[in-house]
Amino acid sequence: MKLSWWKIACILLLLFSFTAGFIINVPYVGNLYQTIRNFFFHVPMWFGQIALLSLSLGYSIAYLRSGRLKYDIYAAEFAKVGILFGILGLVTGAIWARYTWGEYWSNDPKQMAAAIAVLIYFAYVVLRGSMTDMDKRARVGAVYNIFAYFIYIPLIMILPRMVQSLHPGGLEGAEGGGNPAMGGDSLDPVMRAVFWPSVFGWILAGIWISNLKIRFFLFTHKNILNG
Repeated sequence: MKLSWWKIACILLLLFSFTAGFIINVPYVGNLYQTIRNFFFHVPMWFGQIALLSLSLGYSIAYLRSGRLKYDIYAAEFAKVGILFGILGLVTGAIWARYTWGEYWSNDPKQMAAAIAVLIYFAYVVLRGSMTDMDKRARVGAVYNIFAYFIYIPLIMILPRMVQSLHPGGLEGAEGGGNPAMGGDSLDPVMRAVFWPSVFGWILAGIWISNLKIRFFLFTHKNILNG
């Protein structure tokens, strides 16, 4: 089976990030110690989710403009893989929190916002699954997807920065806890050289998985192509 260049790039980027992520020398940053290596996995998951949900949004808009059912299928499958990436982001974040904050879940604003964002997209999948009429499901799902996206972005990128949080990127951490910010001098050139390949590798992996799911769905529902 012939691989496209971007699939080969995905494999190479992920192999590099997994290998280098565990063997490079990492800087000493506050109470992170060796758990800082999770930065190469946890954060790229959220970058991947944003990319996948953005593609899902684009296809929902394309469906509303054209009425072609296959665009609704694309939107749904990209959203489902985006949900998977969100779950992986929550899991890797909880593991990291256990070693730096002392517990897997502390009801930190960023944790809560990320969990709510994932649940909003779970509701999208449930909503679609509750309808048997494909045209109605596509229309309602597309409209919901657009609103969900513009709730999702403030939840994970804006609101958590406006409140006190143990998580880097918010206001000053709560008294007696928190991680130092992961930016500026915290990310030396070596870490950046691993981090960005990991981001692009996971984005490509998400697109690859979504494409496989789309092809399988269209193969098993060939009548959709007539929409």
